[in-house]
Amino acid sequence: MDLMFDRIRDDILAVRSRDPAARSLLEIVLCYPGIHALVLHRLAKRLWRLRAYTLARFVSHVGRVLTGIEIHPGATLGQRVFIDHGMGVVIGETAVVGDDCTIYQGVTLGGTSLTRGFKRHPSLGRGVIVGAGAQILGNFMVGDGAKIGSNAVVVKEVPPGATAVGNPARILLREDQQRREEAAAKLGFSAYGLSPDENDPLTLALHGLIDHASEQQRRIAQLTEALRRVGIEVESENNGHEELRRIDRLVD
Repeated sequence: MDLMFDRIRDDILAVRSRDPAARSLLEIVLCYPGIHALVLHRLAKRLWRLRAYTLARFVSHVGRVLTGIEIHPGATLGQRVFIDHGMGVVIGETAVVGDDCTIYQGVTLGGTSLTRGFKRHPSLGRGVIVGAGAQILGNFMVGDGAKIGSNAVVVKEVPPGATAVGNPARILLREDQQRREEAAAKLGFSAYGLSPDENDPLTLALHGLIDHASEQQRRIAQLTEALRRVGIEVESENNGHEELRRIDRLVD
C-alpha cells in the first residue's frame, strides 16, 4: 500500500514538473483526469493480480466513465507517467508503458491480434512522448526517448531516440534531423519552418532539397580545398542560397 501511494505521489510531482499550466499540487489532485485514471488503474491492477478479474474490470470501467481514459487493468504502467488531458486514451491489456512517458489525448496503444494468451499490444520504453491522436498498434517496442507525432499510425518498431510521423508512420532518425537542421542553418533558414514532422509530398520535396543542397555544399567545399592546394584561389560564393530563401518564402 505504501508503494502504491509513493507511486501516486511521484505521478503528481511528474505533472508538476512537466506541465507549466499546473499551479499547485492541490490543483493537480483535483483537476487532472490523468492522475485520477492512474490512481484507479493502480487499484485495478492490484485486483487483477489477485485474479479478481471482474472487479478489476469494473474499477477500470469506472475510471473510464469518470475520466474518459480507458486503461485495461492488465496493462503495465511505469512510474511518473503523465497522461495530459487524456480524453480518448486507450491502453490495451498487454501494453507496457515505461517510466517517465508522456501521453496526450486520443492515443491508442492497441492490438492487431485476436489470439488470447499472447502479448498483442505495444511496449513503450523510458521517456517516450506520444502526440495527440497517435495510434500505436501491435506487439513491438518503441525505444527509449522516442517521439510519436500527432495522428501518426505506428505499426512497426521505433528505434530509441527516433521520431515516427505520418500515416503509415515513417521513422526519422535523430541524426537525420540533426543533419537537416545544420544544413538549414547554413542556408539561412530553419528546418522547423518546413514542418519536418508532416508526412505530405511538399514537405518530403523540401527535405529532399535541403539534403541535396547539403551534399552539393560538401562537394563544392572539397573541390575548393583541392584547387587551393594546387595554388588556384576560388572565391567562396554561392548564389544558390538566395534562390533557396526565395523558395522558402513562397512556401510560407
